[in-house]
Amino acid sequence: MPARPIARFPVHLGRGATAVAEPEFTGMEWYADYARRHAGDGAEGRLVSWSRFTGPWESWEMHPAGDEVVLCLAGQMTLHQEHADGSRDTVTLNPGEYAINPPGTWHTADIAGGEATALFITAGEGTEHRPR
Repeated sequence: MPARPIARFPVHLGRGATAVAEPEFTGMEWYADYARRHAGDGAEGRLVSWSRFTGPWESWEMHPAGDEVVLCLAGQMTLHQEHADGSRDTVTLNPGEYAINPPGTWHTADIAGGEATALFITAGEGTEHRPR
């Protein structure tokens, strides 16, 4: 298999310790196709993706099926969490630092200094979004 840039070609980690190179990311509609491709993995499947941000996130998201790891690779990002029990946390991530969004935790982020990149390991089944 040739080398692929994670920013364009995410990876799915599935049951049976499988790793599947995904088709090129094309936008939000890509996620629906991803969910159909890996429905058999249920809550055990994980999406590994990389994103570059040049401003605050425009929405909140929540993953009910499992934890999500957010690993800051460059820049600085402030993660805002609203947990299922009603408590809130704010975590500032610098390069090499990570935070975990537990299941049912709504989260969004602000970006310091104009730009940040992050790697995500997401239990995406049932993901929801809401306006910020």
